[in-house]
Amino acid sequence: MEFLAPYLDIVTTVLYLCSITVLLWGMVLCLRDFLASHLRREIRSGRMRELTEIKNNLGRYVLLALEVLIVADIIDSIVKPTFEDILRLAAIVAIRTVISYFLNKEIRDSEQWGKVNEKKRSERHE
Repeated sequence: MEFLAPYLDIVTTVLYLCSITVLLWGMVLCLRDFLASHLRREIRSGRMRELTEIKNNLGRYVLLALEVLIVADIIDSIVKPTFEDILRLAAIVAIRTVISYFLNKEIRDSEQWGKVNEKKRSERHE
């Protein structure tokens, strides 16, 4: 396994960079959508719905970046399996899992809230 270590170090570095790229790309796209939504003249409920969708999209990018970071940390711990690295990995995975869980929950709740509000709006217009 030691002969692969330098190559796996490169792989983990690339994964860390990919994670940063995903975060920055998601932020740029969400910022663009945010600015575009504020430049358009919409009724308040439409703007709130759009902002919720923008926030959900940003959450999805954060979740993807966290998953990539977990993969990189697992590979890094396999390459350098010290007890300290394994404990660090366990803590990082636990923290990222909790963050991922709550981000997913918030996105699902937000999407359900949007569907309920959309249904109420359509019922009022009938």
